[in-house]
This record gives sequence, C-alpha cells and structure tokens, in this order.
Amino acid sequence: MQKQKTVVITGASQGIGAGLSNAFREQGYNVVATSRRISESEEIRASDRIVRVDGDIADPATAKKVVETAVERFGSIDALVNNAGIFFTKPFVDYTIEDYRTLSSTNIEGFLHLTQLVVRQMLAQKTGGSIVSITTPLLDHPIAGMNASVAMLTKGGIQALSKNIAMEYAKDGIRVNTVAPGVVDTPLHKDNPKDFLKTLSPMPGISSVDEIVDAVLFLTKAPRITGEVLNVDGGAHLGKW
Repeated sequence: MQKQKTVVITGASQGIGAGLSNAFREQGYNVVATSRRISESEEIRASDRIVRVDGDIADPATAKKVVETAVERFGSIDALVNNAGIFFTKPFVDYTIEDYRTLSSTNIEGFLHLTQLVVRQMLAQKTGGSIVSITTPLLDHPIAGMNASVAMLTKGGIQALSKNIAMEYAKDGIRVNTVAPGVVDTPLHKDNPKDFLKTLSPMPGISSVDEIVDAVLFLTKAPRITGEVLNVDGGAHLGKW
C-alpha cells in the first residue's frame, strides 16, 4: 500500500491557502496548514488528516513548529506550498524602510525559514519532493499605474531562490516551481471594484481560487517539471492589451 503523502501549506486560513488545504486533502494528502490564526479559520473543512498550526511565518520558531508537527504527526514532508504573502502598492519614493521590513519578513524570510527546514527533511527522507511558491506576473511584467516596486523586490527574491534551489537539488529529486497568479477572487480584493479588476488581463475576467489550486496541484504532481514559472493570469504576462 502506497504511503499517504504530506503537504505543508502556509497562509492557509482563507482564499487560495484554504482552497489548497481542502483540495490537497481531497486528493488524499495529509495537510499541515499554518497561518497566524489558522485555528479560527472556518474555510478549512474539519478532518483528522488536516492539522492546524498557529503562528507568524516571519518567525523562525513557526517554521520549526510546523516541520516538527508534520514529522511527528504524519512521519514525512513530501510537498510544500509557500502561499503566505503580503502585498501593497505605493509610489516607489513613498515606501518606507518599515514597509520593506514588513514585506521582506513574510515574503522572503518566511519563505527562507520554512523552505530550508523542509528541504533538509526531504534530503533526510531521500524520496524527493515538491515545493511550489506563489509569486506574481508583475515581477517581469509591470502594469502602468500598479506601483508595487518594493513588494516586487521581495516577491522577486522568491522566484530567484526557487530557480536556484531547483538546480541545486534536482539530482535529489526535489522539484521547485512557482505559480504566478494574476488577479484572483479572494478577500485580498474584496474592496476593489470588480469591473476594474476584470480589465487587468487580455482575457476578461478574474481567476477563481480553484484555478490557482489546480495549477499548484499540477506542479506538485508533475514528475519532470522543475524551475518553472506557471502564469495563471489570463495572458497578462504576454504584453500590452
């Protein structure tokens, strides 16, 4: 009988993260879901195969607790989805050092702490694994009027790190990819006008959480794909429209 695989998901309390937690469970995975107040989330369906870990991913202690919980409860870590992230826009000259530290502590340091521990665990297991992180097409394809430069400085770090560790651990069977969603119908955009959001890609409309979940599941299971960026943005990365 094939052993049940275990996935760790960050930023899991709502939106894409909650969708991922439910979908991976439905696919037969054990799930370790984490966010600041994951224990209060009503979007994640109750299951003895989903364990919730409260904590700020910017704190190294949270990453340690998440990995220890996964190994103690389920015996392995076979996949990681770095979904936790902070995003806000400002003119470049108005970003403060405090803004940068807020963005980098979650987007870069949170990614770094947990991914290092997960890779270490995967190397010890000697059975490979998958790491998928959520970025954005804005890294390579800015949109005029969407002033996200310093946010992109931190998100760009995730993409650069992902490609480099994809190469570093390819021989160990650890695959590292990113999914770059455009506008997604999540609580992040609850106060933004939908008519405007629908114009931000050449294919009119807004992505659903399920579309992003499907992309992550695909990369998690694809045995020969590593170092890839999968844009799920209605073609926004293609250029002007």
